[in-house]
Amino acid sequence: MKHIGETTMKAISPVIATVIIVAVAIAISIAVALWITGLTSSFTGVEKLEIVNAYATGSGGTYTVHITIKNTGTKIATIDNVFVNNTPLTALPTVASSSGTVSSTTTGITMYPGSQATIEFSITGSSGQTVSIVIHTASGGQYPATVTLP
Repeated sequence: MKHIGETTMKAISPVIATVIIVAVAIAISIAVALWITGLTSSFTGVEKLEIVNAYATGSGGTYTVHITIKNTGTKIATIDNVFVNNTPLTALPTVASSSGTVSSTTTGITMYPGSQATIEFSITGSSGQTVSIVIHTASGGQYPATVTLP
């Protein structure tokens, strides 16, 4: 028996309720997945140096090696050593030119993502000799190049 002014409330069907709950659960899981992906990508970067050009100039046993390097990765790379025929240089090479953010200190050459630098160093050798060069970074990366002395 109804009283005056009383309304009857109808419940939603169980099927519609289930569809709404599933849709909300999917929306929340997508939001959480995107949040976690954004969070991890800010902590994980990729170090990748690319040897753009490598050549030597000079004669008479003393040569200057010119190597152009580009940081194509997503994190900062610091060159901490250069090996010539598996022997480390006694001093870091000098930065002859650069574009982007590149800084040189006594402990390394820091290259930000997208930057490019040309480094130079002197070696002794003989004309026609092939020299193996490896650029070593502070995070353990090794980037090889080969140069033939003129």
